[in-house]
Amino acid sequence: MEKRKSYGTLIAGIVLLIASIIFTVYAHNTSYQQSVATGNQLSEVKKQISDIEDGTAAGDVDALNLRKDTLSAEKLNLERPYSYGLTLLFFSVLLFFKGLYNALVGVVKTPNTDVKKLAQAGLLAALCYIGFAFFKIDIAVGPEKTAFHFGNVFCVLAALLLGGYWGGLAGAVGMTIGDLTTAYVTSAPKTFLLKMCIGLIVGLVAHKIFKLDQAHSKKYVSGVTILASACGMGFNIVADPLVGYFYKMYLLGVPQDISSALAKMSALTTAVNAVVAVFAASILYLALRPALKKSGLFVNLSSEKDLQKTA
Repeated sequence: MEKRKSYGTLIAGIVLLIASIIFTVYAHNTSYQQSVATGNQLSEVKKQISDIEDGTAAGDVDALNLRKDTLSAEKLNLERPYSYGLTLLFFSVLLFFKGLYNALVGVVKTPNTDVKKLAQAGLLAALCYIGFAFFKIDIAVGPEKTAFHFGNVFCVLAALLLGGYWGGLAGAVGMTIGDLTTAYVTSAPKTFLLKMCIGLIVGLVAHKIFKLDQAHSKKYVSGVTILASACGMGFNIVADPLVGYFYKMYLLGVPQDISSALAKMSALTTAVNAVVAVFAASILYLALRPALKKSGLFVNLSSEKDLQKTA
């Protein structure tokens, strides 16, 4: 087997990139601008409710709460097209660079390994979604939200099991779907980018540098697993609030004071999520590693690279 240059992914990436740019710009100038106006109305209603509860104003709280729920739902629906567009844009950029790599370097087709990886990636993406969508504690910061959740656990686990690219893609897809189907829809594009980066970093440290998939002592495997997980989550602790701050200010148009408050709160929740992810993902990986090897489901990344070199 020898490497063959492939252009299909590159062409698909270019077409999708152009389409996503057009759609994103259109959505920003239409529905998202309407959502901003709706958000301003929502903030006024929340202030009225707060004033009534403090005793500084009079009014019908029940009616205002109903109005608040209606505006919240309306704002969320108006935000969706722009969020979908940005997510598609980030994905198309990833597809473009993958296609460029395939066109310049070439690829070796390994059908059996790809099927195994695809099945495991799908399962881990589903676990990422469940860990975020169903096991989280929401924290409101003005009109925005942040949360404690377990999604990062499976994002890191995916990279430990499948390597940076497939593991990062599983985490990015699962967590992004979690955002798109909940009230965190506007965070979906940022989530896709950051979770992909987490997977790439964990995979780089675990498999490219320390060859975790090869045979090692239990002490070595444990140390590298924790180190790789910590590197990925360490990146997230810094990048999540920092990227989130600029993303919300310049792409979503959130006021600076709210973006700053959300970044500070996000730094706290991200740190807690990171600690949980490092320990939980490490424990799960160390428990699953021998079981997967015994069942023949363990993905040996080094063997695939050796196959490509000898092809």
